[in-house]
Formats: sequence, structure tokens, C-alpha cells
Amino acid sequence: MKTRIGVVVGSAIILIWCLLPIAWIISLSFKSQDAVTNGSPGFLPEEGGSAGWQNYKDVFDNPDFQQSIINSIGICLIATVLSVILATLAAYAIARLEFRGKKLVLTIALAIAMFPVVSLVGPLFDMWRTFGLFDTWIGLIIPYMSFTLPLSIWTLSAFFREIPWEMEQAAQVDGATSWQAFRRVIVPLAAPGVFTAAILTFFFAWNDFVFGISLTSTSNARPIPAALSFFVGSDPFNPPASLMAAGAVVATVPVIIIVLLFQRKIVAGLTSGAVKG
Repeated sequence: MKTRIGVVVGSAIILIWCLLPIAWIISLSFKSQDAVTNGSPGFLPEEGGSAGWQNYKDVFDNPDFQQSIINSIGICLIATVLSVILATLAAYAIARLEFRGKKLVLTIALAIAMFPVVSLVGPLFDMWRTFGLFDTWIGLIIPYMSFTLPLSIWTLSAFFREIPWEMEQAAQVDGATSWQAFRRVIVPLAAPGVFTAAILTFFFAWNDFVFGISLTSTSNARPIPAALSFFVGSDPFNPPASLMAAGAVVATVPVIIIVLLFQRKIVAGLTSGAVKG
């Protein structure tokens, strides 16, 4: 009984701790700027200090923010598709083939995944200006793929190792080519891992701020997180916090929807590759 009560209390504390910032920012997005400036306490705005849905209307009426939504969706989808395709092929080769330097490849991939993002901003800024990739979609897609490919390769290689080699051989005995066996047998069996790699890649690209703010200068390629930093208003010493909160809520909604719709596949993908069976 005491154990059950402890679990319930602990779960409630963790839930409140995680959801409190979300509830606060949603509350802030419905307040007027005057209410925020005057220090409206609590979650609910004072009478006459509520902006309602006006903040969201102002956010969507902003042409730069509209373009940033298009940029984020396009860049994230392209980076996710390319990263998953390349990671699937590379992980299959690492899991199935024996070649010299395989451990070195995995070590380098892990080192790249752990490399500080900020340390690459300066060199990338100079390179992209020289190559004409600054402030372009490609200029963001390449860094996103560079940092998500290693993690995707590690995730997928674990799944490919769990798939029995005999299944691929059986498909080849039945007349399938190596490519057909890979595409029709191996990839469907590794679908949880492929889906997990796609989700992780999309989340990294969608939430990125450092590359988005450093490798863009206009709204041509600026993603949502970077676009939010330009909601400064007319007074630089009194930024429109409620408007920024509304923009942050809009930027978070797609991630929440994806998690709610595919939470079972995400959990299955994160756990299946680590279980022997």
C-alpha cells in the first residue's frame, strides 16, 4: 500500500514538474502585453487583461512567421527522408557485411553525434557564404543530416543485427535479388527502427535554433525557432512575451500531435532494438 502511494505521489510530482512550463506558456499566450508588463499573477489573466485568440491571430498574420512554418516543414521533411534513406543503407552494410574499419566507422559516427553544435557554427558560416549556401534550405538540410545520420545509423544497425540472416537467404532462394530481399523483407522487419530514426531526425531539425539563427539572415530559410527570436516589437526593452508565447505554442503543436499519434510506435522503436529475442 505504501509503495503504491509512493508511486502515485512520485508520478504526480513528475507530471506536474513536466507540465507546469507548458501550462504556463499556454496561459501566457492568452494574456495581453499590458497584463504581462504589469505582472499579471497566476495562470489566468486579470479582468480586461486577456487578449484571447488575438495573439494567435497576430502570429499567423505575420508574413515572416508564415514563411518560417513553410521553411520548417520543408526542411525537416527533406532532411528526415534523406537521412533515413542513407542511414538505412549504411546501417544494413554495417550490420550485415564484414569489412575493414567497420568499428572505426561506428566510432567516428558516435563522435560526430556527440560533437558540440556551437563549435561548427563559425566554420559553417564561412563555408556557406563561400559556396552560396548561406540562407538557403540546403544550407540547413546538410547540417541537420550530418548530426542525425550517426544516431540513425546506430539505431538502425541494432535492428538489422536482430533480424535473422536466414530470412534474407530464404528470400534469395525463392528467387529474390539481394536488393529485393532487402527492400521487401529486411526493411519491413526493421520498420520500428526506421520509424524511430525518422522521428528523432524530425525532432532534431524541428527544434534546432543554433543553425537556424546562425546560417540564415532573412525569412527565405529561417525556421520557426529562429523566427521567434525576431518577435522583438517596437520596444527592445519590453519584448512581446505573450506574442512569443503564442508562437512557441504554435511551434510545439506539431511535435505534440506526432507524439500522441505515434507514441506506441515510438516506444516500440526505442525498446525493440535493445531486446534480444
